[in-house]
Amino acid sequence: MHVRGAFPNMSSLPGFPHDLSSYHSPLCSTRGPHPIPFKYVHPTAPAGAAAPVQDYDELISSLPVKQTSIPIRKYQNFWFPEAHLPGIMAIRQHFNPRPDDLFLISFPKSGTTWLKALAFATMTRTHYPLDRHPLLSLNPHDVVPFMDDLFVAGQASKLEALPSPRILATHMPYSLLPDSITGSGCRIIYICCDPKDVVVSLWHFSAKASAAKGRECFPFDKFFEMACEGDFPYSPIWDHSLQYWKESLKRSEKVLFLKYEEMLEEPAANVKRLAEFLGCPLSEEEEKEGVVEKIISLCSFEKLKSLDANKKGSQGIAVFKVANASFFRKGGIGDWRNHASPEMAQKLDGIVREKLEGSGLTILGVEEATAED
Repeated sequence: MHVRGAFPNMSSLPGFPHDLSSYHSPLCSTRGPHPIPFKYVHPTAPAGAAAPVQDYDELISSLPVKQTSIPIRKYQNFWFPEAHLPGIMAIRQHFNPRPDDLFLISFPKSGTTWLKALAFATMTRTHYPLDRHPLLSLNPHDVVPFMDDLFVAGQASKLEALPSPRILATHMPYSLLPDSITGSGCRIIYICCDPKDVVVSLWHFSAKASAAKGRECFPFDKFFEMACEGDFPYSPIWDHSLQYWKESLKRSEKVLFLKYEEMLEEPAANVKRLAEFLGCPLSEEEEKEGVVEKIISLCSFEKLKSLDANKKGSQGIAVFKVANASFFRKGGIGDWRNHASPEMAQKLDGIVREKLEGSGLTILGVEEATAED
């Protein structure tokens, strides 16, 4: 039995559409349970007992450590920000999934924010009118929470207060997900991106976080070299993506593998694919009404970046706070050319090609570099 906290009338909350109680999409014959924006639910969630994250201090202190812009430690063959490890370990021991949970997973800075917006908008399109949607007044990270942050902050009970179906996010590799998730009926959507662009985006993100704490920015060339060596936050990148790729081949009905570049190139086709996987395929009538295009427009980088909700405020509970605007830097592909030399790019591409060889997985950008060699 799931513990639920009472939550307020959504229409009474700031920024929430006021007439949703009477809204009924003519495209939907039934309006069953649907995801609720996390920010609207958790203020009234019961405090509950804090997750025993302090129990992991001794283990964490014994793990190999390196210094990037933040200290990282190696755990189960992956490097993690030291401050995130208590939450990851607590999830592995204490998280209770539900069969209808949806997990959005990525290597950091691989299209996470966009995936959150697209998945939430697609699943709720017949419950919230797209021209008055919660994403117009909330940052996507306020809508879909990061489990890791809540567990490390001792606020896991807030996830229990979230009604089903829940959309939850994490950056954990597949091999570290608890058996309660991998052995259940939960669905997983994974998104990957060209590692070169990921490194650049993560470096900018880390630089802003460092500046906010008055620390000096970690040099880009050293950051890039650590990525090539497979020892920077959440690395190795290739293993992170490869684990989910292999699982998507085994269980395509439960694990969907997406590529950021392909989604940018063919957004309509990928929104339809997303809807099919989520069990709410687009009807002919919806397609005629332009619902696909409306979802794409609502979740576009340009639209999200222009909203006050994404210009102001911040994210972060336990580790550090990051301005919402930091999640909307460029939104395109190929920015690595403005930071990495051709030699640096060729080195990382070569490593990725070698690590993915024989898997059937290709990452756009790697092939492009191959053609230029």
